[in-house]
Amino acid sequence: MILYPAIDLKDGQCVRLLHGEMDKATVFGDDPAAQAAKFEAAGCEWVHLVDLNGAFAGAPVNGAAVEAILARIKVPAQLGGGIRDMATIESWLTKGLSRVILGTVAVENPALVREAAKAFPGQVAVGIDARGGKVATKGWAEETDVMVTDLAQSFEDAGVAAIIYTDIMRDGAMTGPNIEATEALARAVSIPVIASGGVSSLPDLIALRDTGVIAGAISGRAIYDGALDLTQALAALKA
Repeated sequence: MILYPAIDLKDGQCVRLLHGEMDKATVFGDDPAAQAAKFEAAGCEWVHLVDLNGAFAGAPVNGAAVEAILARIKVPAQLGGGIRDMATIESWLTKGLSRVILGTVAVENPALVREAAKAFPGQVAVGIDARGGKVATKGWAEETDVMVTDLAQSFEDAGVAAIIYTDIMRDGAMTGPNIEATEALARAVSIPVIASGGVSSLPDLIALRDTGVIAGAISGRAIYDGALDLTQALAALKA
């Protein structure tokens, strides 16, 4: 199982939100590229990036910060937030991003996900963010009646590289991930599932790994707060 340390970008800074609310942001640093370099130095295999402003705006906002990160690190990075058309997808992949994460458009324009996954094999992931099993879009600001499993299964034949599943009520709350729901989703689809939201300790990571079906886990606040030692966690997962 791969551990993805997270860098959430708001106004060019590294932040973490509580339950996805922009007015509940804690700033952890003003040099995202330096933070990414620290993650790389600790031995991480991937870095997970989110353009929070972009998720609300529907277009990239923290592009300069993302480009600075890509210029600084050699490990692959994936990015979500505000990526809602083919031109933006192509632009980011051309600039060195290894994987784009499509969230809102996966609900509103699933044909785009299919087109992108076909055009860029292995480089397109779907981000599914949920409250109570139902998908939320537009930076989690809008709730839909779409069920998580139904949305995930609709992309089974699309060539999607991964599904990033976030339980919104766990995100940034340091209360542990929703292992049961994440495992159920991973067993319902053949696409690799990455857990996000509430991953806040080494036991959380081990529990996710020990399901045997979860491909990765994203953690942000716990690493910044020191509740999860990145080097120790990476070593434990390799063991």
